[in-house]
Order: sequence, then structure tokens, then C-alpha cells
Amino acid sequence: MDFFSPVYDHLGINVIGLGFITSIIFIFLVGIFMSSWVGTSVLGLGEWIIRKMPFVSYIYSASKQISSAISPDESSKAFKEVAIVRHPRIGEYTFGFITSTIVLHKSSGDEELCCVYVPTNHLYLGDILLINSKDVMKPNLSVREGIEIVISGGTSVPKLIRVVDFQAMPTARINTFDT
Repeated sequence: MDFFSPVYDHLGINVIGLGFITSIIFIFLVGIFMSSWVGTSVLGLGEWIIRKMPFVSYIYSASKQISSAISPDESSKAFKEVAIVRHPRIGEYTFGFITSTIVLHKSSGDEELCCVYVPTNHLYLGDILLINSKDVMKPNLSVREGIEIVISGGTSVPKLIRVVDFQAMPTARINTFDT
């Protein structure tokens, strides 16, 4: 809070609230600088340095992927849809996010699975479940609404949720070594 105090003392200025106003202006100017070409280059250099650190690079990479997945930016489509799945027991349900749909190729036949990310106590921590697509309920909620429900601890859940029909998503194939 007293970051700019030495400057004001040297100038002999003593105005109530001037430190707060100066801090806001300083943050605004840093934002303008970081959005410029030079600021972007400095940020890119910092990111490059972090990516070269042995252990920190793994944590940074995972954190960046998670933050892009939960960001409200529409260009990032890590979470495809909101899902409701049975978890952990029959009769109990949880919210999750469909990240992809795959086809598991087994000797007994193909099985379509949804990769569902089920957040735990924080949105960036959770379990990844492969669930038969027939067992995944897709509510009439947007990804943004699903994130709001998880972050609010369930306080923003609508009174009525309607399950919509399954819409096929592009699938990937997984081969197993069943005999």
C-alpha cells in the first residue's frame, strides 16, 4: 500500500487516496504495456524460461491446459458439453464435462465411450472417467453454466434440468489387446 510513498514524500505531496489512484493507473499502464508487442515478447520470453525448467515446466504446462479448458473464451473448446453421470454410487449423480468421445475396439465388439472430466473439490482437480456413451446424460446446460455450478458448490443449479438427446461427436479409435 505504501509502494509509492517514497515518491510522494520526496515531492512533498500528501493527498488522501492518491496512493490508491496511482496504483490503479500503474496497473492500467502495465496492462497496456503487456498487450503491446514488446509486452507480449517479454511475456513470451518468461514463458520460454519457465518451459526450460525441469520440474516447473510440467506443472506450468498442465496448469495452462487446465486454465484454457475452464476459460470462458469461446475459441477454447476443451470441455465439449456438460454431462451428468452416476458417481460414485447408484442413485447418486455428479456433474462432469465431456472432453471427447472415443471408440474402444475389443474382440467382443466396439464400444463408444465418453471421456468425462469430473471435477472434485476444485475445478482444476478431478477424475477422468471413460463411460459408455449410453450411460451419460446430457443436460440442457451450457459449459459456462456447468462451470458456474461447480464453482458455486451447487448453489447455482437450476430448479429444473432437462436431459437432451445425444448428439454424436467425432470419435477416435482405441485398440485393445483382447484375445
